[in-house]
Amino acid sequence: MKRLFLTALAAVLVWLPAAAGAATAAGQVTHLSGTLSAKRVDGTSKLLSIKSEVVEGDTLTTESETYARIKFNDGGEVVIRPGTQLKINNYSYDAAKPESDNIVLSMFKGGLRAVTGLIGKRNREKVSFQTETATIGIRGTHFGALLCQNDCSGVGTTSGRPPPNGLHVDVASGAIIMTNKAGTVQLNAGQFGYAAGSDVRPVAVPPQQGIQVTMPSSIAQNKGGGKGIGKTDDTECKM
Repeated sequence: MKRLFLTALAAVLVWLPAAAGAATAAGQVTHLSGTLSAKRVDGTSKLLSIKSEVVEGDTLTTESETYARIKFNDGGEVVIRPGTQLKINNYSYDAAKPESDNIVLSMFKGGLRAVTGLIGKRNREKVSFQTETATIGIRGTHFGALLCQNDCSGVGTTSGRPPPNGLHVDVASGAIIMTNKAGTVQLNAGQFGYAAGSDVRPVAVPPQQGIQVTMPSSIAQNKGGGKGIGKTDDTECKM
């Protein structure tokens, strides 16, 4: 009996750390063209593919010419451009517990388009997109964001010159709030905004000067596609 108890206790002690360290599932990769990797909170990195799960704490990175679409558990979606780093800082969603809602995403570089899910519809103040230049809050929204850091030479503009460094946004529906330590601006559907730096107040810009974040139709359309990794078509592999 004592030996049986010790065996059971050992099994519990082995299981507890694994359970304690389990990451919270946030969503799934639904579209992918190119190479997408996720760095986990434990320091490991994985290559992701269609149907790969993304979890709270992941830092997602797209390589050159890579577009990826992520569908979150609450129905919200994010499409990320090539050369983007996006971290899922916090993700909490329970359909039966609105009080637990929380989404915080940090974009370190690159660009994205985002569509509000159920969390953004019932608890819009609980959704936040952060960059070094400004934080974006949503109001039931479809918007684009592009963070230029001397890396936007391939983005077209009406002037023919690359967009200036800073955070560029466009709003397709709903509204967003751009905020930094210098001030706040609300942008509604059809408007464009820009924040040159964290200490420069965000402003609305004329449509002819605005930067719209565009995505290939194969990624933007609500239709799955792509292949897994390797001969076994795995949804992820360790790096």
